[in-house]
Amino acid sequence: MKTTRILAATLVALCLAGWWLTRVNPLHTGDLPEHTPDAVAGERIFWAGGCASCHASPVAGARAEGDNKLRLGGGTELDTPFGLFRVPNISPHPADGIGAWSMLDFVNAMQRGVSPDGRHYYPSFPYTSYARMRTTDVMDLKAYLDGLEAVAGRQQDHALSFPYSVRRGLGLWKRRYLRTDPVVTDVGTDPLAEAGRELVEGAGHCGECHTPRDRFGGLDPSRWLQGAPNPDGDGNIPDISASGKNTADWSASDIAYYLESGFTPDFDTAGGSMVAVQENMARLTSNDRVAIAAYLKALPADPRHN
Repeated sequence: MKTTRILAATLVALCLAGWWLTRVNPLHTGDLPEHTPDAVAGERIFWAGGCASCHASPVAGARAEGDNKLRLGGGTELDTPFGLFRVPNISPHPADGIGAWSMLDFVNAMQRGVSPDGRHYYPSFPYTSYARMRTTDVMDLKAYLDGLEAVAGRQQDHALSFPYSVRRGLGLWKRRYLRTDPVVTDVGTDPLAEAGRELVEGAGHCGECHTPRDRFGGLDPSRWLQGAPNPDGDGNIPDISASGKNTADWSASDIAYYLESGFTPDFDTAGGSMVAVQENMARLTSNDRVAIAAYLKALPADPRHN
């Protein structure tokens, strides 16, 4: 009987510990900085983050073009080894989109992966990268989104199998992978490289495609930007690290020009999912593209990488 009581008490303790470890950890109103959101600045973040590439409603089953890129009704489906993720409506529609969200709701979603109703978001939404953004940039982004067209239509929920269907477990996943410190701590003293780090590691979330993942689906920072399987299932995303063969020979001006025009130094053009990324980057300022290039050229080489 004593042994049974001890086992029961141990089980209860483990359950309570698991519940505590998997809890959400949102920001609170007092955590937000004093800032007047700027929609013009938010547009820059919108294109840097490629929001339209995922959230723009497909037109006749194809990628949205032109003004349709600003109709953020969602609907894209991401077929992954963990299940089918459906991209939600983030237009300012008050019922089907995020029009009723407060600023705190939006910042928590972007930087903590927490929904307004207190649930964990799946990291198919790259909040582990957005956590490295300046919160003021996130606030500016919301100001820009609030001014776009409200699109009706709520998307279906994800279709995931057990155990991935249990959102609570993401609390443990976040404890391992949700960080706010830079991935690369030393990019030299060039302020352009520092500005580029904010774009590449944060809003641009370049590592989400260009960095390999471990068995739990988290990015492996020890192989930062060293290429990875294509999340669309066709081929691989190239290595753009300082040690790789894809862009290591490119100059900073080559990289900046590619982001602006889509043309490589060999007069090839961007292809696959990079087409949408390049089109977004072309909407940034020249200084932003130069900063991204400066960051990539400042990355230290990995001696393990051939």
